[in-house]
Amino acid sequence: MNAVDHAGYEQHELLGHEVRDVASRSAGVLMAVTHEVHGDGRVVRVAHIRPASGVEWSTAVANVRAVRPIERSGMTSHHPKRLAAVPRAVIMQPTTRCLPMDCTYCYLPLRKKTHLMTVDVASAVAESVNGWADGDPAFEVVWHGGEPLATGRDHLAALMAPFEGVKHSVQTNAALIDDAWCEFLLEHDVAVGVSLDGPVDMNTHRVTLAGHPGFHVTMRGIDRLRRHGIPFSAIAVASDPDPADAARFYEFFAELGVTTLGVNVEEEEGVNLSPRVTDAVRAAEFWAALADAWRANPVVRLRELQRVLNFAGAVLHGQVTAPLPASVPWDPLPTVAHDGGVVMLSPELAGFTDDRFGDFTTGNVLRHGLDVLVAEAEQRTPWITEFWKGVDACRAECRYFAFCGGAHPANRYFEHGGRMDGTRTRYCTTAKIALMEGVTRHVRVHAH
Repeated sequence: MNAVDHAGYEQHELLGHEVRDVASRSAGVLMAVTHEVHGDGRVVRVAHIRPASGVEWSTAVANVRAVRPIERSGMTSHHPKRLAAVPRAVIMQPTTRCLPMDCTYCYLPLRKKTHLMTVDVASAVAESVNGWADGDPAFEVVWHGGEPLATGRDHLAALMAPFEGVKHSVQTNAALIDDAWCEFLLEHDVAVGVSLDGPVDMNTHRVTLAGHPGFHVTMRGIDRLRRHGIPFSAIAVASDPDPADAARFYEFFAELGVTTLGVNVEEEEGVNLSPRVTDAVRAAEFWAALADAWRANPVVRLRELQRVLNFAGAVLHGQVTAPLPASVPWDPLPTVAHDGGVVMLSPELAGFTDDRFGDFTTGNVLRHGLDVLVAEAEQRTPWITEFWKGVDACRAECRYFAFCGGAHPANRYFEHGGRMDGTRTRYCTTAKIALMEGVTRHVRVHAH
């Protein structure tokens, strides 16, 4: 018998390798082997297998066979590498300043300070990114965190200059957008995402540094984008996801002409430690009502609905659909801060420190190549090891795991008192579980 850790996970020799389930004849990567104790005292060994679609299934360990011979190196166990060697995108934080906004739910600790990324940092990142982009024409450099336009056109252009063959995008509050910025965005072929929470009465948490409502300054920038023919997506924070408001919320963005709408339920993370607590049942009703509104007028790609539909397609047809939260392996999603520090998996952790984990960074691009930091992230970053334990616990306990893939690192950390190995979070409940239940309810109602 192989060694079993304190959480009931067996160190099986085929972990991380492609295996076949002889019962179903399906193949995938062996992600875990758990020991489950039944009521009669029997211990059952269960293999958890994840195919290319990302939707895990389980089978008896006795049914598992290696797809191809395994090279032996004297090791009796193998821990699968869980982070991809190459990310699909890099998040760049060109400035910490959120000018001119000061949203009440903002998690950023340095949003009222001005720290600018240097060209040396951007150039160091580009050394790795340009090679990755050679093999991925869709590779994206996302300028996000703080207000990227507060960097200024000349400096942002200098930061973008070292990158080759990538797709640039900015996530902006749009308040600074004028004709000159529109010309810049068109000249540099920059995709635009706008942060806006809906109609004026739903946008009350987005205020300026002077304490004034931010709705009209954002709408002024959006008007400039529209006049210049620049398409844009939107990300909205739902502090109070009320099903009665879902249709009006959706139609506002449909009339605005956004291409894609992402909806984030307000989270407890960073310096936002007192978010409104949303009832799970009410949240599910909100997602169902939002799906109803989309079905009545499907002119906007609704990000969350698409995630559920992709997942359902993978379950029903075994198709490789993306994005899937439980895809194999995890995208490291490196976030590069203004000073070159790199945080993996969770941009929301950038700028914070912890007694156990330090500043959460894997390293700094001014000292090590970003490709090296990504490749060695799991060895260099102690909190990631603890995070994987939480993911494994979610896999063992939660029936929604195949869809969710495990709670996000920042949500675990801030909701579980600085621990990464906790399981369910309030964000899981309202933004993942309630989402699945709400959209499923919508599908059942409209199935015939």
